[in-house]
Amino acid sequence: MRTMIALVNRNRKLFFRDKGMLLSSLITPIILIVLYGTFLANVYKDSFQSALPEFMSVSDKLINGTVAAQLTAALLAVSCVTVTFCVNLTMIQDKANGTIRDFNVSPVKKPIVYLGYFFSTVLNSLMVNGLALILCLGYVAMMGWYLSVTDVIMLVVDIIVLVLFGCVLSSIVCYPLKTQGQMSAVGTIVSAGYGFVCGAYMPISNFGSGLQKILSFLPSTYGTSMLKNHMLRGVFAKMRINGFPDEVVSSIADSLDCNPVLGGNVVSTGGMLLIMLGSVVLFGVIYLIMTALTKKR
Repeated sequence: MRTMIALVNRNRKLFFRDKGMLLSSLITPIILIVLYGTFLANVYKDSFQSALPEFMSVSDKLINGTVAAQLTAALLAVSCVTVTFCVNLTMIQDKANGTIRDFNVSPVKKPIVYLGYFFSTVLNSLMVNGLALILCLGYVAMMGWYLSVTDVIMLVVDIIVLVLFGCVLSSIVCYPLKTQGQMSAVGTIVSAGYGFVCGAYMPISNFGSGLQKILSFLPSTYGTSMLKNHMLRGVFAKMRINGFPDEVVSSIADSLDCNPVLGGNVVSTGGMLLIMLGSVVLFGVIYLIMTALTKKR
Protein backbone atom coordinates (compact mmCIF):
# COMPACT_ATOMS: atom_id res chain seq x y z
CA MET A 1 0.00 0.00 0.00
CA ARG A 2 2.84 2.40 0.82
CA THR A 3 4.38 1.69 -2.58
CA MET A 4 1.06 2.38 -4.28
CA ILE A 5 0.61 5.69 -2.44
CA ALA A 6 4.19 6.70 -3.27
CA LEU A 7 3.63 5.97 -6.96
CA VAL A 8 0.35 7.89 -7.00
CA ASN A 9 1.96 10.90 -5.32
CA ARG A 10 4.90 10.73 -7.72
CA ASN A 11 2.62 10.69 -10.78
CA ARG A 12 0.48 13.52 -9.43
CA LYS A 13 3.55 15.68 -8.79
CA LEU A 14 4.70 15.08 -12.37
CA PHE A 15 1.28 16.11 -13.62
CA PHE A 16 1.32 19.40 -11.70
CA ARG A 17 4.95 20.02 -12.63
CA ASP A 18 4.18 19.80 -16.34
CA LYS A 19 2.52 23.19 -16.82
CA GLY A 20 1.52 22.45 -20.40
CA MET A 21 -0.33 19.25 -19.51
CA LEU A 22 -1.92 20.85 -16.45
CA LEU A 23 -3.08 23.91 -18.37
CA SER A 24 -4.46 21.92 -21.28
CA SER A 25 -6.43 19.70 -18.88
CA LEU A 26 -7.85 22.63 -16.92
CA ILE A 27 -8.68 24.75 -19.95
CA THR A 28 -10.46 21.96 -21.84
CA PRO A 29 -13.77 22.26 -19.89
CA ILE A 30 -13.66 26.05 -20.22
CA ILE A 31 -13.20 25.84 -23.99
CA LEU A 32 -15.97 23.27 -24.25
CA ILE A 33 -18.51 25.32 -22.30
CA VAL A 34 -17.73 28.41 -24.42
CA LEU A 35 -18.03 26.46 -27.67
CA TYR A 36 -21.17 24.64 -26.55
CA GLY A 37 -22.81 27.82 -25.32
CA THR A 38 -21.87 29.70 -28.49
CA PHE A 39 -22.63 27.20 -31.22
CA LEU A 40 -24.88 24.46 -29.84
CA ALA A 41 -27.18 26.53 -27.61
CA ASN A 42 -29.16 28.01 -30.51
CA VAL A 43 -29.37 24.63 -32.24
CA TYR A 44 -30.76 22.98 -29.10
CA LYS A 45 -33.10 25.91 -28.49
CA ASP A 46 -34.55 25.82 -32.01
CA SER A 47 -34.92 22.05 -31.84
CA PHE A 48 -36.73 22.25 -28.51
CA GLN A 49 -39.09 25.01 -29.62
CA SER A 50 -39.94 23.24 -32.86
CA ALA A 51 -40.90 20.11 -30.91
CA LEU A 52 -43.45 21.98 -28.76
CA PRO A 53 -47.11 22.18 -29.83
CA GLU A 54 -48.06 25.60 -31.21
CA PHE A 55 -50.80 26.16 -28.62
CA MET A 56 -48.38 25.86 -25.68
CA SER A 57 -46.79 28.99 -24.23
CA VAL A 58 -43.42 28.42 -22.56
CA SER A 59 -41.42 30.98 -20.58
CA ASP A 60 -37.96 31.94 -21.76
CA LYS A 61 -36.49 30.86 -18.43
CA LEU A 62 -37.83 27.32 -18.85
CA ILE A 63 -36.58 27.13 -22.42
CA ASN A 64 -33.15 28.48 -21.48
CA GLY A 65 -33.00 26.19 -18.45
CA THR A 66 -33.79 23.17 -20.62
CA VAL A 67 -31.13 24.10 -23.16
CA ALA A 68 -28.54 24.82 -20.45
CA ALA A 69 -29.23 21.50 -18.73
CA GLN A 70 -28.86 19.62 -22.00
CA LEU A 71 -25.67 21.48 -22.90
CA THR A 72 -23.98 20.98 -19.55
CA ALA A 73 -24.89 17.30 -19.43
CA ALA A 74 -23.34 16.85 -22.88
CA LEU A 75 -20.24 18.80 -21.88
CA LEU A 76 -19.67 16.80 -18.70
CA ALA A 77 -20.25 13.51 -20.53
CA VAL A 78 -17.47 14.38 -22.99
CA SER A 79 -15.13 16.04 -20.49
CA CYS A 80 -15.18 13.17 -17.98
CA VAL A 81 -13.78 10.79 -20.60
CA THR A 82 -11.61 12.92 -22.89
CA VAL A 83 -9.79 14.68 -20.03
CA THR A 84 -8.58 11.31 -18.72
CA PHE A 85 -6.68 10.74 -21.97
CA CYS A 86 -4.86 14.03 -21.47
CA VAL A 87 -4.16 13.37 -17.80
CA ASN A 88 -2.93 9.84 -18.53
CA LEU A 89 -0.05 11.25 -20.57
CA THR A 90 2.31 10.62 -17.63
CA MET A 91 2.37 6.90 -18.42
CA ILE A 92 3.33 7.59 -22.04
CA GLN A 93 6.01 10.08 -21.01
CA ASP A 94 7.64 7.51 -18.73
CA LYS A 95 7.84 5.11 -21.66
CA ALA A 96 9.11 7.77 -24.05
CA ASN A 97 11.92 9.02 -21.79
CA GLY A 98 12.91 5.57 -20.51
CA THR A 99 11.77 6.01 -16.90
CA ILE A 100 9.69 2.84 -17.17
CA ARG A 101 12.96 0.88 -17.37
CA ASP A 102 13.77 1.89 -13.81
CA PHE A 103 10.44 0.47 -12.66
CA ASN A 104 11.09 -2.72 -14.64
CA VAL A 105 14.30 -3.45 -12.71
CA SER A 106 12.76 -2.55 -9.35
CA PRO A 107 11.18 -5.13 -6.99
CA VAL A 108 7.77 -3.48 -7.47
CA LYS A 109 5.31 -5.69 -9.31
CA LYS A 110 4.26 -4.42 -12.70
CA PRO A 111 0.48 -4.26 -11.98
CA ILE A 112 1.26 -2.05 -8.96
CA VAL A 113 3.17 0.36 -11.17
CA TYR A 114 0.27 0.68 -13.58
CA LEU A 115 -2.29 0.90 -10.81
CA GLY A 116 -0.28 3.90 -9.63
CA TYR A 117 -0.82 5.51 -13.03
CA PHE A 118 -4.52 4.63 -12.87
CA PHE A 119 -5.28 6.07 -9.44
CA SER A 120 -3.28 9.24 -10.07
CA THR A 121 -5.27 9.69 -13.30
CA VAL A 122 -8.50 9.24 -11.34
CA LEU A 123 -7.57 11.88 -8.75
CA ASN A 124 -6.34 14.41 -11.31
CA SER A 125 -9.34 13.86 -13.58
CA LEU A 126 -11.74 14.30 -10.66
CA MET A 127 -10.08 17.62 -9.88
CA VAL A 128 -10.47 18.87 -13.46
CA ASN A 129 -14.03 17.64 -13.86
CA GLY A 130 -14.98 18.98 -10.45
CA LEU A 131 -13.99 22.39 -11.80
CA ALA A 132 -16.06 21.65 -14.91
CA LEU A 133 -19.09 20.82 -12.76
CA ILE A 134 -18.78 24.11 -10.86
CA LEU A 135 -18.60 26.04 -14.14
CA CYS A 136 -21.58 24.15 -15.53
CA LEU A 137 -23.69 24.77 -12.43
CA GLY A 138 -22.83 28.47 -12.66
CA TYR A 139 -23.94 28.49 -16.30
CA VAL A 140 -27.20 26.72 -15.40
CA ALA A 141 -27.83 29.21 -12.59
CA MET A 142 -27.55 32.10 -15.06
CA MET A 143 -29.82 30.47 -17.65
CA GLY A 144 -32.47 28.82 -15.48
CA TRP A 145 -32.00 26.81 -12.26
CA TYR A 146 -34.35 23.86 -11.65
CA LEU A 147 -31.96 21.53 -9.81
CA SER A 148 -32.55 20.21 -6.32
CA VAL A 149 -29.92 19.25 -3.75
CA THR A 150 -30.51 15.60 -4.60
CA ASP A 151 -29.94 16.31 -8.29
CA VAL A 152 -26.60 17.98 -7.55
CA ILE A 153 -25.51 15.06 -5.36
CA MET A 154 -26.43 12.60 -8.10
CA LEU A 155 -24.50 14.68 -10.63
CA VAL A 156 -21.42 14.34 -8.42
CA VAL A 157 -21.96 10.57 -8.32
CA ASP A 158 -22.38 10.50 -12.10
CA ILE A 159 -19.12 12.37 -12.61
CA ILE A 160 -17.22 10.02 -10.30
CA VAL A 161 -18.54 6.98 -12.17
CA LEU A 162 -17.85 8.51 -15.59
CA VAL A 163 -14.33 9.52 -14.57
CA LEU A 164 -13.67 5.95 -13.40
CA PHE A 165 -15.01 4.70 -16.73
CA GLY A 166 -12.85 7.17 -18.65
CA CYS A 167 -9.77 6.24 -16.63
CA VAL A 168 -10.04 2.49 -17.20
CA LEU A 169 -10.81 3.10 -20.88
CA SER A 170 -7.85 5.47 -21.35
CA SER A 171 -5.58 3.12 -19.39
CA ILE A 172 -6.41 0.22 -21.70
CA VAL A 173 -5.99 2.34 -24.83
CA CYS A 174 -2.80 4.04 -23.63
CA TYR A 175 -1.09 0.93 -22.28
CA PRO A 176 0.42 -0.22 -25.63
CA LEU A 177 1.43 3.32 -26.67
CA LYS A 178 5.09 4.29 -26.37
CA THR A 179 5.43 7.78 -27.86
CA GLN A 180 3.74 11.12 -27.30
CA GLY A 181 2.91 11.28 -31.01
CA GLN A 182 0.84 8.12 -30.70
CA MET A 183 -0.88 9.55 -27.64
CA SER A 184 -1.66 12.81 -29.44
CA ALA A 185 -3.17 10.89 -32.36
CA VAL A 186 -5.33 8.77 -30.06
CA GLY A 187 -6.39 11.83 -28.04
CA THR A 188 -7.42 13.64 -31.20
CA ILE A 189 -9.50 10.70 -32.41
CA VAL A 190 -11.19 10.27 -29.02
CA SER A 191 -11.90 13.99 -28.66
CA ALA A 192 -13.41 14.18 -32.15
CA GLY A 193 -15.43 10.98 -32.10
CA TYR A 194 -16.51 10.30 -28.52
CA GLY A 195 -19.04 13.15 -28.42
CA PHE A 196 -20.94 11.64 -31.34
CA VAL A 197 -20.74 8.06 -30.08
CA CYS A 198 -22.04 8.91 -26.59
CA GLY A 199 -24.86 11.14 -27.88
CA ALA A 200 -23.44 14.40 -26.52
CA TYR A 201 -23.24 16.44 -29.73
CA MET A 202 -26.44 15.02 -31.20
CA PRO A 203 -29.07 12.91 -29.40
CA ILE A 204 -28.92 9.26 -30.39
CA SER A 205 -32.68 9.42 -31.01
CA ASN A 206 -31.85 11.42 -34.16
CA PHE A 207 -29.78 8.56 -35.59
CA GLY A 208 -31.09 5.72 -37.71
CA SER A 209 -32.72 2.74 -35.99
CA GLY A 210 -29.81 0.44 -36.87
CA LEU A 211 -27.21 2.79 -35.40
CA GLN A 212 -29.38 3.31 -32.32
CA LYS A 213 -29.38 -0.44 -31.66
CA ILE A 214 -25.61 -0.61 -32.02
CA LEU A 215 -25.02 2.35 -29.70
CA SER A 216 -27.41 0.88 -27.13
CA PHE A 217 -24.73 -1.73 -26.37
CA LEU A 218 -22.09 0.91 -25.56
CA PRO A 219 -21.72 1.99 -21.90
CA SER A 220 -21.08 5.59 -22.97
CA THR A 221 -24.73 5.87 -24.05
CA TYR A 222 -25.92 5.30 -20.49
CA GLY A 223 -23.31 7.53 -18.91
CA THR A 224 -24.55 10.47 -20.97
CA SER A 225 -28.17 9.56 -20.29
CA MET A 226 -27.52 9.49 -16.53
CA LEU A 227 -26.25 13.04 -16.62
CA LYS A 228 -29.15 14.20 -18.78
CA ASN A 229 -31.71 12.61 -16.46
CA HIS A 230 -30.32 14.29 -13.36
CA MET A 231 -29.77 17.62 -15.12
CA LEU A 232 -33.28 17.66 -16.60
CA ARG A 233 -35.34 16.09 -13.81
CA GLY A 234 -36.26 19.46 -12.32
CA VAL A 235 -37.01 20.87 -15.78
CA PHE A 236 -39.44 18.04 -16.53
CA ALA A 237 -41.09 18.50 -13.12
CA LYS A 238 -41.55 22.21 -13.85
CA MET A 239 -43.10 21.38 -17.23
CA ARG A 240 -45.69 19.19 -15.57
CA ILE A 241 -46.47 21.91 -13.02
CA ASN A 242 -46.99 24.34 -15.91
CA GLY A 243 -49.59 22.04 -17.43
CA PHE A 244 -47.55 20.08 -19.96
CA PRO A 245 -49.30 16.79 -20.77
CA ASP A 246 -47.36 13.70 -19.70
CA GLU A 247 -47.22 12.60 -23.34
CA VAL A 248 -45.44 15.81 -24.33
CA VAL A 249 -42.94 15.58 -21.46
CA SER A 250 -42.26 11.92 -22.28
CA SER A 251 -41.76 12.80 -25.93
CA ILE A 252 -39.25 15.52 -25.02
CA ALA A 253 -37.44 13.13 -22.69
CA ASP A 254 -37.26 10.50 -25.43
CA SER A 255 -35.89 13.02 -27.93
CA LEU A 256 -33.13 13.97 -25.46
CA ASP A 257 -32.10 10.33 -24.82
CA CYS A 258 -33.38 10.32 -21.25
CA ASN A 259 -35.14 6.99 -21.84
CA PRO A 260 -32.61 4.74 -23.62
CA VAL A 261 -33.85 1.37 -24.79
CA LEU A 262 -31.87 -1.87 -24.44
CA GLY A 263 -33.35 -5.07 -25.78
CA GLY A 264 -36.77 -3.48 -26.19
CA ASN A 265 -36.94 -2.26 -22.58
CA VAL A 266 -36.42 1.26 -21.23
CA VAL A 267 -33.40 1.40 -18.91
CA SER A 268 -33.97 3.20 -15.61
CA THR A 269 -31.39 5.53 -14.06
CA GLY A 270 -30.55 2.80 -11.55
CA GLY A 271 -30.00 0.38 -14.41
CA MET A 272 -27.75 2.92 -16.15
CA LEU A 273 -25.65 3.23 -13.01
CA LEU A 274 -25.30 -0.55 -12.78
CA ILE A 275 -24.26 -0.75 -16.44
CA MET A 276 -21.59 1.91 -15.92
CA LEU A 277 -20.27 0.30 -12.72
CA GLY A 278 -20.24 -3.10 -14.42
CA SER A 279 -18.28 -1.62 -17.32
CA VAL A 280 -15.75 -0.07 -14.92
CA VAL A 281 -15.22 -3.42 -13.21
CA LEU A 282 -14.97 -5.32 -16.51
CA PHE A 283 -12.51 -2.88 -18.08
CA GLY A 284 -10.58 -2.72 -14.81
CA VAL A 285 -10.11 -6.50 -14.84
CA ILE A 286 -9.00 -6.35 -18.49
CA TYR A 287 -6.47 -3.65 -17.60
CA LEU A 288 -5.05 -5.69 -14.72
CA ILE A 289 -4.77 -8.77 -16.94
CA MET A 290 -2.98 -6.74 -19.62
CA THR A 291 -0.42 -5.42 -17.12
CA ALA A 292 0.09 -8.82 -15.50
CA LEU A 293 0.54 -10.84 -18.71
CA THR A 294 3.51 -8.83 -19.98
CA LYS A 295 6.51 -9.78 -17.90
CA LYS A 296 9.26 -7.37 -16.91
CA ARG A 297 12.33 -7.35 -19.12
